[in-house]
Amino acid sequence: MLRKLIDNCTAIDRVMAGEELTYDDGIELMNYDNLYLLGAAADYVRKKTIGNSVSFVSSYYMNYTNVCAASCQMCAFYRKEGDNDAYTLSSEQINQRIDAAKKLGATEVHIVGGFHPKLPIEYYEDMLTTIKKNHPELNIKAFTAAEIFYLSKLTKNSVKEILSRFKTAGLDTMPGGGAELFHPDIRDKIVRGKCSGDEWIDTIQQAHNLGIKSNITMLYGHIEKPNHIIDHLIKIREIQKKTGGFITFIPLKFSLDNTELEKNGLITQETSSIYDLRIIAVSRLMLASILDNISVYWVAYGKKLAQVALSHGGNDLVGTAFSEEIYRAAGKATNSSLIELAEMVKEIRRVPVQRDTFFNQIQNFT
Repeated sequence: MLRKLIDNCTAIDRVMAGEELTYDDGIELMNYDNLYLLGAAADYVRKKTIGNSVSFVSSYYMNYTNVCAASCQMCAFYRKEGDNDAYTLSSEQINQRIDAAKKLGATEVHIVGGFHPKLPIEYYEDMLTTIKKNHPELNIKAFTAAEIFYLSKLTKNSVKEILSRFKTAGLDTMPGGGAELFHPDIRDKIVRGKCSGDEWIDTIQQAHNLGIKSNITMLYGHIEKPNHIIDHLIKIREIQKKTGGFITFIPLKFSLDNTELEKNGLITQETSSIYDLRIIAVSRLMLASILDNISVYWVAYGKKLAQVALSHGGNDLVGTAFSEEIYRAAGKATNSSLIELAEMVKEIRRVPVQRDTFFNQIQNFT
């Protein structure tokens, strides 16, 4: 039925036939004016791939420092040493937060921070070792590829050495942050003092080759063009073909409050809901048959728009995001319970499922 409704969109016809989409197909989808059919095609591929379940994980977010040597124009979180609200967590504070995570029912702890110019590598190793010793059942999802690359340069150790030491200390998986957009034409305008797209890719491939799986993100909704989006998605697809190391893809909507891009007048408003839904749908279609999970980050969208995004190709809500601070710094409300996420899913007549980090089912909510 759906294929009969497709009107003059070669890319949708090709993906419905099970073909891999090209760069030109992706550009066609980004410019396609029938969002209803775009979303319906993405939802069809989602259902064929995943079924009707919507998953989420009980996750605790811990940002160990907001001190950062980088000064990215799209970030509201970073601070410089000496700022009144700059912080770095002590071992005691980290232990207290992880204890709180367990009491909240978290099955994973999501750890990211700024590029601190003075923390030794032992700080990170001690953090991992202590958490794993005290809470061996927790999945430690820690340190973006951008953080690993920075630590490699700071400590004069190879990326492989840093990753190997962290894996020995207890690192299980890695978050997907720091990817932003890989294309240098746009990356150089939204980040400052961070690894290049190619350096991020090389770092994450080394992690995957060591058996450390990761998420993958894309920051959109700022000053990018359609070609930057499609370039990013195709590069993700090629990495996944090589390593199989990505667990889920998470498009991250740019939140402009308190960022340099807002202060300099480069962006005056956030993207429309229509554009957000287009990004989810195009992501599903471009990554079809290569990366099964497309996560809708409800913290950035709000719960109502997140529900709509789940009908445009999304199959996952990421998680509870207990103690999330990065989007909070940009003015977004965070935190939700498993029950609240389950109710969101039930309202759209899908099946809510609590998962672990690797998308294994823990429980469903009937």
